Amino acid sequence: MLIAIIVIIGLSLLILGHEAGHFFAAKMFGLQVDEFGFGFPPRIAAKKIGDTEYSINWLPFGGFVKIAGERGEFAVVDGENANHAATDAVADTAAVQVDDSRRFYSQPAWKKSVIILAGVFTNFILGWLFISIVFMVGVPQTLVVAGTEPGSPAAAAGLQPGDIIKGYTGAQAFIAYIDAHKGSTVNVAVLRNDKEIDFTLTPRTNVGPNQGAIGVALEEGGAASEGFFAALRDGLIAAWNVSVLTVQAFGQLISQVFTKASIPSGIVGPVGIFSVAEETGKIGLAYLLQFIGVISLNLMVVNCIPFPALDGGRFVVILIEKMKRSPLPYAIEAWVNGIGFALLLALMIALTIRDVHGLL
Repeated sequence: MLIAIIVIIGLSLLILGHEAGHFFAAKMFGLQVDEFGFGFPPRIAAKKIGDTEYSINWLPFGGFVKIAGERGEFAVVDGENANHAATDAVADTAAVQVDDSRRFYSQPAWKKSVIILAGVFTNFILGWLFISIVFMVGVPQTLVVAGTEPGSPAAAAGLQPGDIIKGYTGAQAFIAYIDAHKGSTVNVAVLRNDKEIDFTLTPRTNVGPNQGAIGVALEEGGAASEGFFAALRDGLIAAWNVSVLTVQAFGQLISQVFTKASIPSGIVGPVGIFSVAEETGKIGLAYLLQFIGVISLNLMVVNCIPFPALDGGRFVVILIEKMKRSPLPYAIEAWVNGIGFALLLALMIALTIRDVHGLL
């Protein structure tokens, strides 16, 4: 339960951070920001500071930002502001009160682009910082069983991939211990699912090529803590590598969805994320922080996709409007975004159904 709460808070902060990127970019350019909310309505409380209302809402899953002129109350035609019918009376009233030069639609394309892309930039910064913190704190060093050779003493004793060998942090020390006791019975203690298990086995005296005395593949996990600047450097490199791998993974997802009408087994939805987070949290807090950092980088990549309803799609609209020197009709943009959102929702539902089925 504690891990689930930490994950909910972490994911909410990532989404809130994304929206904060839009918020601060808009403020930097002097735009009117009507509301910046934590969570989603219904509202708990709100306070107006300056010309922005800051709200706290009951559904604590991220947040939102409302920038004046962002949702199409007005459009720009042939370089002049043409008043379109507001979507409701409240929007129309707000339109009269706000200086037109402080509205989103009045900004040049480069400012709009900065505001739209500030969210994904913030997610990259957050991912980088979370991973850098892990490098600064360090991860407890462990020796993990990566695999066992069929018919070997390790396989016969019952050792399994993922077992953490107690008492050792490096492979060389464990190998030296095993080699020193060839032909004799040894005890090996491991941690498996938070439980300690003792195994008794006898290392082989005669081994063939590419074989070990007990027939086990080992993997060293964890890392020593690093200094501040070294951690930032290595965190930046790791964040970039994770981002590249995420792009490749989503490329495979899109390809398989359209060519095979199926979802790759390695892709999980919201339920799967909590399941993975729970298992990651059992290893340690550092691994959980690293996982949240990776999720932030995933959010960055997803939002960069040039798809309707995502920041990447909105950026493409800005480019199109720049080339055609006039805005797209708001009705068309709304329909395209609605269809894109529906498709994304359908994908999330499909992933959730598969995640739940895998837990049953």
